[in-house]
Amino acid sequence: MDGEPYLLRIYALLNPTCYSIHLVIIRIAGMGLSNSKIPAIIIYFSRKNWGNYLLIRSKKMEKPTGLSDIRVCVKGGGDIASGVAWRLHQCGLKVFITEIPQPMAVRRKVSFCEAVYDGQALVEGVEGLLIQKADDVSSVWDKGKIPVLVDPECEAKHVIRPDVIIDAILAKKNIGTSMNDAPLVIALGPGFEAAKDADFVVETNRGHYLGRLLSKGFAEPNTGVPGPVEGITSDRVLRAPADGPWQNKVDIGTSVKKSDIIGYVAGEPVQALIDGVLRGMIRPGIPVRKGLKIGDIDPRGQKGYCYSISEKALAVSGGVLEGILQVCGRPGAFGKSTD
Repeated sequence: MDGEPYLLRIYALLNPTCYSIHLVIIRIAGMGLSNSKIPAIIIYFSRKNWGNYLLIRSKKMEKPTGLSDIRVCVKGGGDIASGVAWRLHQCGLKVFITEIPQPMAVRRKVSFCEAVYDGQALVEGVEGLLIQKADDVSSVWDKGKIPVLVDPECEAKHVIRPDVIIDAILAKKNIGTSMNDAPLVIALGPGFEAAKDADFVVETNRGHYLGRLLSKGFAEPNTGVPGPVEGITSDRVLRAPADGPWQNKVDIGTSVKKSDIIGYVAGEPVQALIDGVLRGMIRPGIPVRKGLKIGDIDPRGQKGYCYSISEKALAVSGGVLEGILQVCGRPGAFGKSTD
């Protein structure tokens, strides 16, 4: 039968004492429900001492007709988030980005959040355009570009109603994402539990599991130590020596030597600890606090890496794309016949 698939999310409260929650996502197709609006149904099963009850809530979904109709909200516009947005855009999905009023990306040359300051940002041939209101997304999509909106609370989701929300803020904790925010929610890195805070979590820690899509459990915890590049970890990161405004002396893409002065914070010098290329640094003039990461030196010495999406961002974006295709990309996912 020519049926319309939909997601049935079941939250089962299995243990009456500890109230542990399991999430099951069931795809239902071929139900003979053609030409009807199928809601996503959220069912909560709860068991308490006085008995059982069943509460059913539903919300209508605007069903996409193909991958190019899938609307994706990426929360955050830093380099990892931008790598995700770039890849999904390249695959034909309709992507928009929400950001805070003063982003502090280090790898600015590959971060769409720079559009907040400059009105536009170009990342590997894809342009992000700053918009003033959520209603403007369609006009930017029509131009083949990515809308960027200053929207710290992601209020735009109530207007645009994305099919997918990706928490790519990388705050190392959940600062406001719920699995009920969209039909599919994917979170990046530590601070989220798959099947509880988000439908999927993608591993962001460098190593064997980088980019892996998790349907249960947690990503690896934050170690506080940067992942190794050419065997170098903490020494490749530039940190503020004091509180105060940051002012650079050299620009991104500059080759530097150990002990070179990269810039100053409140008059105190920031020195390179290794030889390499200055791959990224936050915008000058921004007030910073002592210890904050403000720059990154790449020991590989390749200037081109400053202007291209990193292997880490591409690995993470692959995990995100896998999650979207698992739910939306299989035959029949949009009500098309597979005969």
